[in-house]
Amino acid sequence: MELIESVALQRGIETQQIEDRIPYLNAYDVLLQFLMTLAVGSGFQPKRLLPVLQQTFCFQTLDHEQWQWIINFLVKGSQSLEHYDEYKKVSVMEDGSIKVLNRGIAMRHRLSMGTIVSDADLKVRYQKGGYLGTVEEWFVAKLKPGDIFTFSGRNLELIRMHNMEVIVKKSKSKKARIPAWMGGRMSFSAHLSDLLKKALFDKRNTTTAEFKALAPVFNQQKKESIVPQPNEFLIERFQTREGFHTVFYPFEGYAIHEAMASLMAYRISLLSPISFSMSFNDYGFELLSDQAFDRDSFLDNNLLTPEHLLDDLEKSINVSEMARRRFRDIAVISGLVFQGFPNKPIKAKHLQSGSQLFFDVFKDYEPDNLLYQQALEETFDHGMERGRMTQVFENIQKQTIVWRECSQPTPFSFPLITDRIRSKLSSESVEDRIKKMYLQLEKAAQ
Repeated sequence: MELIESVALQRGIETQQIEDRIPYLNAYDVLLQFLMTLAVGSGFQPKRLLPVLQQTFCFQTLDHEQWQWIINFLVKGSQSLEHYDEYKKVSVMEDGSIKVLNRGIAMRHRLSMGTIVSDADLKVRYQKGGYLGTVEEWFVAKLKPGDIFTFSGRNLELIRMHNMEVIVKKSKSKKARIPAWMGGRMSFSAHLSDLLKKALFDKRNTTTAEFKALAPVFNQQKKESIVPQPNEFLIERFQTREGFHTVFYPFEGYAIHEAMASLMAYRISLLSPISFSMSFNDYGFELLSDQAFDRDSFLDNNLLTPEHLLDDLEKSINVSEMARRRFRDIAVISGLVFQGFPNKPIKAKHLQSGSQLFFDVFKDYEPDNLLYQQALEETFDHGMERGRMTQVFENIQKQTIVWRECSQPTPFSFPLITDRIRSKLSSESVEDRIKKMYLQLEKAAQ
């Protein structure tokens, strides 16, 4: 599949297709830091500055009510913090300008300027204290208490997250989620996804060296299943000693498939109680279960519908925890929490606990707080790519769903299965297992 990806990249370079980035809208944390920087200097006039901000792309929808909230946040602290003097950072001068008069506040702001906040690693510990290692926060933030994940060669049940530690206990469940690390899981952009599908479907590419090398793979894929066309959405089902594998192929990138896997598992569970192990890569995702869910029920109930998409995503993924983790960055950038002095930084767990306290206060007592609302919006738009996710499901509605019952794993499904095996077994066992699977495929091809 990576050979096809290389062909897609070549086509993108030839046609000068440049990846776009999802723009950040209404980044109130950055705005607050910018205003504090002006206030530490010569100050600013709110009435003069608002029209300037409204001309920027990020703040084009900033209205007078939101602007007044921002100013009040600097002058008084937010509605739930106005009784605490440490959050009253600026003063209104006689001419209406806003300045910072407190030298301590000015110094802390100068030490905190910047919008890059590093990701945190969380320690994984048993409930009784045994240390297992570290896992990236962005993965754990998507789990709920009771969820099972594979780590350090064991299946572990999440009990809770506390002070930058993941508290777990051993689980006998055979179904588990597979941890991923951000550095190795840079997902496809929408552009690259489109290029990949064009490369896969374009018959002119069959003459390239890459596709000639892949001819045996495509031939074997066609024996067991199909190579999907642009108007087809492929789903494969086969059984191994591990259970029943159902594999979906949207070709939309790792991030989209991770969310889709959780969403599909949630929707299927509404039809009948069933638990899944999930695996995903840039080309598709796999749901593994010890019992097969009914194919006809899945298709008849149209579980790939875009209807109620955001509501179902909220229920299938721990959106609140993801927003709480994202709020830590917002709290640091906006100046709600202080990162510490040179050579005396505040520990990450204290930053997290401080920002979580603000998040919970705003959630319970001030849900219209703009910083809290920003955390929720960015979780949907950047954490789960809300707009692109909706578009993916709308496109699926225009495609013909092709369900194939296969006698064994197909070449397209092979990377998904080996990824999951690799995360559970030692390298030697993995190589042995993959070699056996390869020999079975080779034997079937003959």
